[in-house]
Amino acid sequence: MIFTISLAIFMAALDTLIVNIALPTISESFHMSSSNVSWVATVYLLVMSGCILIFGKVSDVIGYKRVFLTGFVIFTIGSLMCGVLPVLTGSFWVLVGSRAFQAIGGAMLMAVPIAMVTAYVPPEMRGKAMGFLVTMTSLGAALGPTLGGFLTDYLSWQWIFFINIPLGIIGIILGFLVIPGSERKTMNQKFDWAGAALIFIGLALLLYGFSEGNNQGWDSPVIIGSLVAAVIILILFARQELKSADPLLQVHLFKDRNFFLFNLAFSLLLFSLAGIFFFMPFFMKYVGNYSTSSAGLILTSFSLFTAIAGFIAGMLYNRVGGRNLLIGASVITVLGYFLLFTLNAGTPAGFIILFLSITGFGGGIFVPPLSNMVMTMTSKQYRGMISSLIQVERFAPMTIGIAFFNIIFVKANEIFNSLFKIGPGYSADLHLKALTSAFDLTFLFVFIIGIVVVILSCIARYTIHPDYLEKDDKQPGAG
Repeated sequence: MIFTISLAIFMAALDTLIVNIALPTISESFHMSSSNVSWVATVYLLVMSGCILIFGKVSDVIGYKRVFLTGFVIFTIGSLMCGVLPVLTGSFWVLVGSRAFQAIGGAMLMAVPIAMVTAYVPPEMRGKAMGFLVTMTSLGAALGPTLGGFLTDYLSWQWIFFINIPLGIIGIILGFLVIPGSERKTMNQKFDWAGAALIFIGLALLLYGFSEGNNQGWDSPVIIGSLVAAVIILILFARQELKSADPLLQVHLFKDRNFFLFNLAFSLLLFSLAGIFFFMPFFMKYVGNYSTSSAGLILTSFSLFTAIAGFIAGMLYNRVGGRNLLIGASVITVLGYFLLFTLNAGTPAGFIILFLSITGFGGGIFVPPLSNMVMTMTSKQYRGMISSLIQVERFAPMTIGIAFFNIIFVKANEIFNSLFKIGPGYSADLHLKALTSAFDLTFLFVFIIGIVVVILSCIARYTIHPDYLEKDDKQPGAG
């Protein structure tokens, strides 16, 4: 069962990154501009992020197995559509529509894995199971660009979608056989359609604004309008959930100080990691003067050690305790941030690999205990809801973080260029110094946010909900 759940996580992580490497080829195939072709990646992110919370709530009502298997079916059919329909019709926008359909399946797959682990795995094995999920996520992220480049170069870009079909079929068969089933739960209240519409539109506008702000300009009326509308709609969503008899998201859970602090720490960790994910390739190319292939191999160390750390975290969870593991992981991650802050043009590749490995190892240790702790701090009836919330806290902070750190870098580079150009003798060396200083300032902000994560991890307290102290840890209707 754990393998089946992990396969879904692996596919979702793989598909998020495998497509990006093929975008230039897709652009040439359909004669589309780079801004238009980016919609292949953007629409997937927007639809999936907007739907995850909805399917988390649905899974609490109709059962995890139904949502999970339906997600596999939709994702597999969507992958086939992405590879076949655009070629048959000759339309790029058919590809975008197919990606949106595929994203619905992706949202279903991402919404329930953590809930299923909490529901079906014995308490003494949950830490290992959560760690294995992190390992599979990291492997998917690590293999995505390499596999995508190979399939695109030696076969065609359609194969980045066709690769999902055999994996999806295996997942459907295994899921049907090994995931426990149950009777459908009776709905006492009407489904919160208003909340579903508000969260879908609000998150989609928010992520669109931050993901496209750098391309269209932060002073663009479209970007400003998207972000303002997103804030208003999300406020309306919160009000709707507070008055709803059966809300999509139990907003009152955040009144619990410790629940709020743990979720905030997780969001800020992903937010800060965005600065590393996005800027290290640029640093290595423009400051370190590495080739693209060499930079790619070096950056793989981050995902590799995240995968290793996920496995180790699972082994240590019951021995060390979730909170102690969380604090140690946050300290290791911040150490990695500090070391990356010290990079310069002369830093050997071995040290860069070491620094990235430390950062990846800390992040990989952090996620499994936090996921398990947050899941077991609330009632069992909210498993699907909290599982989907954790996934939203993965996507949204990283998208916003990339935009945030990009603004810092661009402004810092402008300031340092202006400072170093004053007076005679301006040279390429001064330009490199200005560029390095801009990267330093960006990584300094990453380090500061990492310190905040450490503080939050230290002051938050873990209290298990009484539901999880019972011997019978099965949830009626959770299948």
